[in-house]
Amino acid sequence: MTATRIDGKTFAAKVRGQVAEHVTRLKNDHAITPGLAVVLVGEDPASQVYVRSKGKMTVEVGMKSVEHKLDINTPEADLLALIDQLNTDPEIHGILVQLPLPKHLDEDLVINAIDPAKDVDGFHISNVGLLGTGQKSMVPCTPLGCLMMLRAHHGSISGMDAVVIGRSNIVGKPMAQLLLNDSATVTIAHSRTKDLADVVRRADIVIAAVGRPQMVPGDWIKPGATVIDVGINRLDAPEKGEGKTRLVGDVDFDSCAAVAGAITPVPGGVGPMTIACLLANTVTACCRANGLAEPVGLTA
Repeated sequence: MTATRIDGKTFAAKVRGQVAEHVTRLKNDHAITPGLAVVLVGEDPASQVYVRSKGKMTVEVGMKSVEHKLDINTPEADLLALIDQLNTDPEIHGILVQLPLPKHLDEDLVINAIDPAKDVDGFHISNVGLLGTGQKSMVPCTPLGCLMMLRAHHGSISGMDAVVIGRSNIVGKPMAQLLLNDSATVTIAHSRTKDLADVVRRADIVIAAVGRPQMVPGDWIKPGATVIDVGINRLDAPEKGEGKTRLVGDVDFDSCAAVAGAITPVPGGVGPMTIACLLANTVTACCRANGLAEPVGLTA
């Protein structure tokens, strides 16, 4: 068996196209332009690249992009004041504070200072609670992207046996809740799970989000299962030259692809969906703020 390759780049491009179409309708029919504000504190190179990419794609789909770049030593009070300003700005519908923050800043305090209706990362405690009780919320982008790909591949995941490897607040826990909300039977596994291999072998759907390179081998995978690899890990690649690295996921792609029915690659799988779903969340937030119909197919 050779698994179907779930192409995240192509899927993300489709989502961005849907977002762009909805933005055009909002502009033409209601004279509204969705606005996304991204706040970056410090000069972390990876965060800078990510923020640039977000800004570029925000503009490409026709939305307003605002970036606030703050010094690494910015006092917490100043950051909170900026968030309060953005909370009350009617032209800003989505607010994202790029993580991680410098150590002197309290991430929980900062995240929970964002208006939950503008929390397009879906990290605010109110959104976590709403998602956990099956109510309308802002949904974390990476799990939302995984769900979209699963729905597109399977049509319905109702009744399927799903295992989420990883229990982080950003991916593992919200992913499990989204699967439950779509009526899958869900197990959350982690580093202390007994007989982890046997637990994974029962699954029709495997979501690997544990942050360990190539942790899941092919002999853990049920024949025909769908494997969604959220991991992004760097390994040394001396064959590419001194100091070079390569990206791998949390599953061993080659051995898993030989058994699975479908699998996402790394890179080019889940990763591109994260920014696409951030844009989708911003449009959703804009529609909710203005009492308009939400975009079909872009929410959980």
